[in-house]
Amino acid sequence: MILVSIKHAIRQSFIDDSVTTLVVQAERNHEILQPVGALLSCAAMNRTLYTLLLHLALPLILLRLAWRAWRAPAYARRVGERFALGLPALRPGGIWVHAVSVGESIAAAPLIRALQARHPELPLTVTCMTPTGSERIRALFGDRVQHCYLPYDLPWAAARFLDRLQPRLAVIMETELWPNHVHQCARRGIPVALANGRLSARSARGYGRFARLTGPMLAEMRWLAVQSEAEAERFRALGAGGEAVTVTGSIKFDLAVDPQLPERAAALRAQWGAADRPVWIAASTHAGEDEIVLAAHRRLQADFPEALLILVPRHPERFDGVFELCRREGLATVRRSAGEAVEAGTAVLLGDTMGELLFLYALADCAFVGGSLVPSGGHNLLEPAALGKPLLSGPHLFNFLEIAARLDEAGALRQVSDAGSLAAAVGAFWSEPAGAARAGAAGMAVLEANQGALARLLEGLERLLIRP
Repeated sequence: MILVSIKHAIRQSFIDDSVTTLVVQAERNHEILQPVGALLSCAAMNRTLYTLLLHLALPLILLRLAWRAWRAPAYARRVGERFALGLPALRPGGIWVHAVSVGESIAAAPLIRALQARHPELPLTVTCMTPTGSERIRALFGDRVQHCYLPYDLPWAAARFLDRLQPRLAVIMETELWPNHVHQCARRGIPVALANGRLSARSARGYGRFARLTGPMLAEMRWLAVQSEAEAERFRALGAGGEAVTVTGSIKFDLAVDPQLPERAAALRAQWGAADRPVWIAASTHAGEDEIVLAAHRRLQADFPEALLILVPRHPERFDGVFELCRREGLATVRRSAGEAVEAGTAVLLGDTMGELLFLYALADCAFVGGSLVPSGGHNLLEPAALGKPLLSGPHLFNFLEIAARLDEAGALRQVSDAGSLAAAVGAFWSEPAGAARAGAAGMAVLEANQGALARLLEGLERLLIRP
């Protein structure tokens, strides 16, 4: 949206895997477009000016895309889809769900399955913005859904996409709102719903600077199903219609775990000869966190020489770099993607595969969830909680404040700030298994007590589907 969208687009090419909100990214990168920012801050800011500036920024966006493709070749594929060109064959007249990347795709999975069960006659299209999100959608659904990238927020691209798809309903997951896409839907009478909506106070302040754009956009949306009353008030203050905003809770609490997953994990640990080894996982780590995690593991090895760390970087393009970092630190490291066996001398298992995070969580005794020791906002704490794992995170949890607060109050989550406190917390879980078990049970209890958002969300979406 406005400066938020353009700055983020230039910095991240619209396709950063991070689930950090657009506003936060924009605020961090304010120096990139200070002249544009001054223009956008004027009272006359509207969708026309936003669109003009977005077109002017396209060369920079494409340069960033080329740079990312150099680092990760998947970004060079299907570029035409980002302009609604070369789209795959799409059956029109169904339901369209947009999930920006991996985290949103996972959160959307129960909703998508439920919609398909209720409306098997309707084609269901899932869009995303990232190669990793695309891979996850394919892994989750195969050819049971239609899939392509969401075009950039250019009016002609949005119009071309919608004219091809002609959806009866558009469902946007969490926070990925684009003014031109929303407006083009409204022009065609396509109801737009925000599902599992979240909006931090920091993001709301950023959006509030551009009320001439964000207000009309929110007013054009038919329904905003948000996670908490605090978020509902923020959306209303930004211009969403009061009756259009409903607190449904977070569908992330409705996570379903394969009951055979713990058994499979126990079998693999036994195969490794690590049934009684102390094992912890640091998942969804960002640049700047891996060094802290490895330093913590070094400290743990002093008291627990057999300790095994499962390290899972958030972004696939960092897998090789993190592997080299582990080797430079002198830690015997094997890669999950290579099928290398974990042996007695293995210190680190690099989780460099896609679609296995829940299984990797199941392998560990306790779980640190990354994006939280650096100011990236954290990641989904409920996945390891659903497996009964004691939880650890850093202090930067602005994308999951309410969920983190509930887990913290229940005694399921311990927050750490550096390598020393991280090592101490992991070591405490290993030294006090009864306390670790209580923390794990508390997390599962929080998860179960807050389920039901999916049913409430489906009820609201049904009303939009049967509109006259």
